[in-house]
Amino acid sequence: MNGSGSRLESTIVSVGPLCVGIDPSADSLATVGIANTADGALEFGRIISAAAASRVGIVKPQVAYFERFGSAGLVALETVIREAREAGLVVIADAKRGDIGTSMEGYADAWLGDGSLQSDALTVNPYQGFAALEPAFARAESSGATVFVLCATSNPDADDFQQAVRDGSMLPALVARRARERSGDTNTVGIVVGATRGLADRGLAADDLSGLLVLAPGFGAQGASLSDIRAIFGAATPRVIPSVSRSVVQSGHNKIASSIEAHLRELCI
Repeated sequence: MNGSGSRLESTIVSVGPLCVGIDPSADSLATVGIANTADGALEFGRIISAAAASRVGIVKPQVAYFERFGSAGLVALETVIREAREAGLVVIADAKRGDIGTSMEGYADAWLGDGSLQSDALTVNPYQGFAALEPAFARAESSGATVFVLCATSNPDADDFQQAVRDGSMLPALVARRARERSGDTNTVGIVVGATRGLADRGLAADDLSGLLVLAPGFGAQGASLSDIRAIFGAATPRVIPSVSRSVVQSGHNKIASSIEAHLRELCI
């Protein structure tokens, strides 16, 4: 494996790329019959992790759904992350952090350091400048983690910003270029590219993603089909990490494992 992020890449090679989201929203908790509380979020996380552990190698807790319960929610999140990693799962903390200077250092320490929230990867927002994320990149480089930079999201309102053009390229292509330059031949920096719209719609080509790990939300309940992953990402497909969340729980508590297995059968790469 090449340098940083080797655990994530080795998991993709040995187990497969499918990532299962841990999203204890009020709706998802109700769907599986769990109380909308911090304890419920913890129970939900444990159920998803248990179903994922023998089937996939990657889980992605959505931090916001734990933060809404305050300190109790963060304790629940700490437990979910720790237990998932102890079970051999790679954890991507979907926190979308982004700041400057010592504030970004604080986020890097929290999510990629050796504290109670330590994860194998972190999502970040480059709005305040790509270089502002350097503390997270440096921490990832030293700890063997990966930082996924928001590049092309699928929400319609994103076009107001993401279709901005500079030097003949749309913003997502510029973010991808900066990510490639910083990551080099390691996996320190990856990008987030939503799967519900084609690359060309966001000013991207498969070559723009070359060499990068790509976290791809939007499969399952959000509308993208895992069977279409190669049609969406082309030559970049082998390094794409497709993520499913709501579709895993929408059939209820007793169908989570079978839903994960169904997604695995659908995934054609």
